[in-house]
Amino acid sequence: MTPQDASRANEALCLLAPVIPVLVIDDVAHARPLAEALVAGGLPVLEVTLRTPVALDAIREMAKVEGGVVGAGTLLTPADVTAAVEAGAKFGVSPGATDTLLDACEAADLPLLAGAATASEAMALLERGYTVQKFFPAEANGGAPALKAIGAPIPQVKFCPTGGVSMKNVNDYLSLKNVLCCGGSWVAPKELLQAGDWDGIVALAREAAALPR
Repeated sequence: MTPQDASRANEALCLLAPVIPVLVIDDVAHARPLAEALVAGGLPVLEVTLRTPVALDAIREMAKVEGGVVGAGTLLTPADVTAAVEAGAKFGVSPGATDTLLDACEAADLPLLAGAATASEAMALLERGYTVQKFFPAEANGGAPALKAIGAPIPQVKFCPTGGVSMKNVNDYLSLKNVLCCGGSWVAPKELLQAGDWDGIVALAREAAALPR
């Protein structure tokens, strides 16, 4: 997979909904009902972060949910890429980018939404052919004003800002010309997961899916 192919694939995914849920799953039993709730609420693209022991099993369960597109977040190494693909991930997300990780994703035909925090990092990814990137950590790096400023000299790149994005500031990002969608964890809060309140998650997903952009 070329960087151009990956960018086209990720752009199509980003345009499916205004928000990509960023999910930290501690109990694999939550995986399938959580995916069903988010998809029912209008958020079909799901990022499962590889931050817990059950993350890969959660991806396997979520991949069975009709209408969902499940990816693996927090990809750091080629081993992560291999494991994610074997678990059924259809895309990958990383907090940053290294040549080693990019090589592994391209070889595995896994579209990578690679992270950039500065103009130089965005330019390096663009030079390789990645025109769709993740802006991370968004709020810590100056938020929407910073991303708007980066977009002025680098209009070729479109972003999915993630990190500190919430319902309070999501519209600031979605209103930018260089933002395709946002990543956020607020649509699946831990308290609702632990309570098994899937209707509550459907409601949060519907609210996020209705955001203008």
